[in-house]
Amino acid sequence: MMNVHERGATGEAVVEFLDSHIRVVKPGAYVRCAVTGEAISLDQLRYWSVERQEAYIGPDAVLRRLGIAPKRA
Repeated sequence: MMNVHERGATGEAVVEFLDSHIRVVKPGAYVRCAVTGEAISLDQLRYWSVERQEAYIGPDAVLRRLGIAPKRA
């Protein structure tokens, strides 16, 4: 299986967020974080909401989306 970069995909992808994986509806190189707006490479995408169909850059963005302040050391 080739990764997104080997297929030459560019631009923003459209994906369907499922329980344990994503389904690419429109090929692209990245999706945008629903909280920060940052681009997330599809091969780096680890956090999303199936219910909200949103991607998140990391755990802090998930907490912010849920209205929970991330704890700082």
